[in-house]
Amino acid sequence: MNKKRLTTLVVSCIAALGLQAENVNISTKTTSLVVDATKGNDLKFMYYGAKLSDKDIVTHCETGGWKGQWNYYSTYPAYGVNCDQEYALSVVHANGDMALELRLEEVEKQGDVTIFKMKDKVQPFYVNVCYRTRPESEVIETWTEIFHQEKKPVRLTRFYSGSLPIRRGDVWVSHLYGSWANEGQLCEEPLNAGMIVIENKDGVRNSHTSHGEVMISLDGKARENSGDVIGAAICYTGNYKLSINTHDDEYHQLFAGINEEASEYYLAKGEVFKTPVLALTFSREGLSGASRNFHKWGRKYMLAHGDKVRDILLNSWEGVYFDINEQGMDQMMSDIASMGGELFVMDDGWFGDKYPRKTDNSSLGDWVVDRKKLPNGVPGLVKAATKHGIKFGIWIEPEMTNSVSELYEQHPDWVVKTPGRDLEMGRGGTQLVLDLSNPKVQDFAFSIVDNLMKENPDLYYIKWDANMNIRNHGSQYLSMDRQSHLLIDYHKGFIKLCERIRAKYPDLIIQDCASGGGRANWGYMPYFDEFWVSDNTDALQRVYMQWGTSYFFPAITMASHISAAPNHQTFRTIPLKYRIDVAMSGRLGMEIQPKNMTDEEKTLCRKAIADYKTIRPIVQLGNIYRLQSPYDKKGVASLMYVDDTKDKAAFYWWKTETFVNQHLPRVKMAGLDASKYYRIHEFNRIDNNPLAFEGKTFSGEYLMANGLDIPYTHDVDYNKKNAWSSRVLYLEAVK
Repeated sequence: MNKKRLTTLVVSCIAALGLQAENVNISTKTTSLVVDATKGNDLKFMYYGAKLSDKDIVTHCETGGWKGQWNYYSTYPAYGVNCDQEYALSVVHANGDMALELRLEEVEKQGDVTIFKMKDKVQPFYVNVCYRTRPESEVIETWTEIFHQEKKPVRLTRFYSGSLPIRRGDVWVSHLYGSWANEGQLCEEPLNAGMIVIENKDGVRNSHTSHGEVMISLDGKARENSGDVIGAAICYTGNYKLSINTHDDEYHQLFAGINEEASEYYLAKGEVFKTPVLALTFSREGLSGASRNFHKWGRKYMLAHGDKVRDILLNSWEGVYFDINEQGMDQMMSDIASMGGELFVMDDGWFGDKYPRKTDNSSLGDWVVDRKKLPNGVPGLVKAATKHGIKFGIWIEPEMTNSVSELYEQHPDWVVKTPGRDLEMGRGGTQLVLDLSNPKVQDFAFSIVDNLMKENPDLYYIKWDANMNIRNHGSQYLSMDRQSHLLIDYHKGFIKLCERIRAKYPDLIIQDCASGGGRANWGYMPYFDEFWVSDNTDALQRVYMQWGTSYFFPAITMASHISAAPNHQTFRTIPLKYRIDVAMSGRLGMEIQPKNMTDEEKTLCRKAIADYKTIRPIVQLGNIYRLQSPYDKKGVASLMYVDDTKDKAAFYWWKTETFVNQHLPRVKMAGLDASKYYRIHEFNRIDNNPLAFEGKTFSGEYLMANGLDIPYTHDVDYNKKNAWSSRVLYLEAVK
């Protein structure tokens, strides 16, 4: 261990029992996580929260937390001794022994990673409990590395990434739930006796019905910009489980990791089982403060190209669905280029030879161009995009096939299926999942991207979809005694595939789509640049979905498109102005076909695209401050983004319901410099007359103390009036 580095890491004090304890402080700029790392003992959790001084750590250690309770909690509790509480790890040794008593052997520092090396008291079974702190980050990452030297495989029956005790009181948890076309819905509830379990069992995707992240408010129902909040996110591409157990003692206990159900893992001698990262953050600035911590960490360390603003694109899907043809694609490219867009993406429907892709029931796996639709192939489209001065992207679904496909006819053994059992089909009645635990399937999936890129070196963007879950538990590749490895080995193969693509094509932009928002998890984002928030593009519902998603993911990750009216999913008719204002709060794009728009609508969109380019760095790379939640049912939702210098900001305000004689709250701003003055300018204005504060300057102190009175309606001609109202304001500091 590096002794010099340890001088700021380790604090020694006398614990309640009079034993010498070596307490390790894993700290960020504003937080501390302290563990009792006494050699020969279990690793004990002491503290997590606002940063402690060395002196306060000593005092905390001497008093033993609350009545000595900290001394009771293992940092990584294992099953086998004192079994009445929840645990993070359980195994069955080769001799049938089900117990573990982990004892600390050594603390090692490797760069930004602190490793606590543990060994079972009896068996040659080892666990490294790891913590990482990254420069300029308020997130602490933890995971474990599990291995052994027993003569035969050890069966892992539970293998979470970590746990965290949380002092009882008026503690609330906020988490996300939903469904297809209704992702990222917010649920807030107090922590009471019993257990809350948040889990995923899809097998392929993991954020439709629940999310692998939680916010925990320590002082009552969470507030956006004040109060103590702990955020936790399991960074994994597969099935996960988070649970918060409230027993009869003074602490809630959070656990998070891979969902162990149907996934017992037989660990061979010398093999290392590495659990996914559990990311933790603490903020004294409420939910938005915790979100800002996740966003900064994510953009800098987890997200592909997290420091580069995203292009404004037109996607073909809602415009033509499967009705792809060369003339139509060229028309769309011309349209988006004329409006100031930068990228065109051709969606599903472009491929298939023996089985042309005309609907969703065939052709997946047959990644050859349908020459009847596209006589000049993909190269012809890339050339056309260059002609129009924009970039080109394409849709693929590499992990899937259809039973109606040449691929399935040639390789029926490549699909996920239990040997000897019938297939359960998915989308279109024919869709099947390819078995990525099989290296040959990984090679095939890589070849899809590789062949496209070899043929089209200027291909800029890929939309990667995944439209089916694992309905047939079983692998024709894995041996019958390792069938329980499928749900884990599938994602090991997926990560190998993604790493291989990124190694060869580091500049390629890839969208993470999975029946909409099925893969919004930090485990995916090192390999993807953004995700499709939802197949539902209805602007009102997007206010709610994007609000919840923003708890953990920054705007740069959230593809948010202007769609047609009536909306294709809800059939709600929402004015174009409102649809634009919502889409501009994420990564702006379009689904609506410009050729179907009026000249007035085109002008509004063209101006919005130009204005978005002004605020794009603020929105995509700035700091979020959520101001008024739509979930509070106050009739309005509002948030803002502020750049790091606090010189520029983008403020969003959406009315979410309309009644006669309604009274909406005046929204106070946040995140500004109180001493600076800001000039106000409205984007996407449709009013006959400018707002009363248009062009006026206000101090940051005034705007944060008072906000601005936003009119409830738009000042438009009578024939243009409707129930909808929204505003986007650009704030720029004046010298």
